Amino acid sequence: MIPQVLIVGAGPVGLTMAAELARYGVSVRIVDKAAQRTDKSKALVVWSRTLELLDRAGCAGAFVEAGKRVDGANIIAGGKLLAHISFADVRSPYSYALMLPQSETERLLEAHLSRLGVQVERQVELTQFEATSDGVRATLRTGPEKERLEVPWLIGCDGAHSTVRQGLGMQFDGDTLQSDWMLADLHLSGFPFPDSEIVTYWHEKGVLAVFPITNGRYRLVADQGLSEREHPSDPTLAEIQSVLEVRGPGGVVASDPVWLSGFRINERKVADYRAGRVFLAGDAAHIHSPAGGQGMNTGMQDAFNLAWKLALVCHGVGSARGLLESYSIERSAIGEQVLADAGRMTALATLRNQAAQVVRNLVGRVVLGLAPARDALVNKMTEVAIEYENSPLNGPRTHGADGPSPGMRILPLNGQPPFGAGNSPRFALMAAPEQAARDLLDEFGDLLEPALRPPLQKDYVWLVRPDGYVASVVEASGLRRIADYLMALRTPA
Repeated sequence: MIPQVLIVGAGPVGLTMAAELARYGVSVRIVDKAAQRTDKSKALVVWSRTLELLDRAGCAGAFVEAGKRVDGANIIAGGKLLAHISFADVRSPYSYALMLPQSETERLLEAHLSRLGVQVERQVELTQFEATSDGVRATLRTGPEKERLEVPWLIGCDGAHSTVRQGLGMQFDGDTLQSDWMLADLHLSGFPFPDSEIVTYWHEKGVLAVFPITNGRYRLVADQGLSEREHPSDPTLAEIQSVLEVRGPGGVVASDPVWLSGFRINERKVADYRAGRVFLAGDAAHIHSPAGGQGMNTGMQDAFNLAWKLALVCHGVGSARGLLESYSIERSAIGEQVLADAGRMTALATLRNQAAQVVRNLVGRVVLGLAPARDALVNKMTEVAIEYENSPLNGPRTHGADGPSPGMRILPLNGQPPFGAGNSPRFALMAAPEQAARDLLDEFGDLLEPALRPPLQKDYVWLVRPDGYVASVVEASGLRRIADYLMALRTPA
């Protein structure tokens, strides 16, 4: 059977994309030129919003069981605690950071995908493709053998050196920062903070960040300043120990390294995540500073965003123009925001000018001493603050409703299943069980969940997208406005 979608790249983003499409009944092939999954820890944290989306996919429990919960973060400057940031008050069922090596994330996603009946095809490389108005002609290579196939849709989840992006001729605009960084996954003894907290040291010689992975094992990340070398070198254990002694709390011994790596930060992004029948997601579309641990999460959320829209189009239910054009608009804006936020965090943490460091520490202590500022930072870190305020999918809105407006994330009421938890990408209608609302369910059974959900406020109706973002909110007497919205979404373009 010819697949409806060919996915290139089987990292966390490609696996998420394939699993979501398969869950929604779309036939997919997912190929990767690597012989096996990564065995490196790489991306280390799964944030609250990603866990919420994994929950609707039915696999968040396996992630939580395999990972380590982290409840907060600390910033140390001048040997003193500048700020403690707690994740406990995040408005989410997952009010913590889940530390989980990328190798484990990929293992869990691949197992989830396998349960959905799809296997990753490894050592299969996309060598070239040609997109037309009604499909994509692709050439795959497995060893000496070549295969040519035509598919309606192609998605490049193939990383920073994306073959798909290069085949589209898209510019990957941005910079490579000329400072060297070191990374180490190893054992620490004598570390004075609980292993349920992240600790960042703002030192005059640079930043040192310490992330717990499992009991006794941590990741250390530190900058080494500007470099004239062509490529950064991998650090030695002795070099890591030296940085730890200079910038860290003292009395801590590093040992038993499992991964030592030098790297440089790239900050790059494409202008558009879509070119006709070809899409980009994850590192193929955007790469940025690891500050805040947003990269993998942002890419996985690219996949969650696109999958339900493409599934509706593949099933002939939704308008390609109305749904698919929103993908790049929504996710490119988030990519820009993540780039800017991560860049600012990196610049603050790596200040070298002593006067600027003093000002940073003073301002940071004052600002992060304010609860609203801490809440805003935590909501950004955990990604529950992501909104699509300017999305073309935002429908009619009646002012005065006490609740989230179009483009804002919404959580189900207690006891309700997550939005989009079924095997069809349907919108949810939160309305009082009156005849007009029931008639709407009957009229748009291909786009709406079969049962009403309780409204947030009497006399108002919320329409919620499969990914848990509000599409529309109107007075109960204005249900035809929602009907018109759904009709336009359903009408083929």
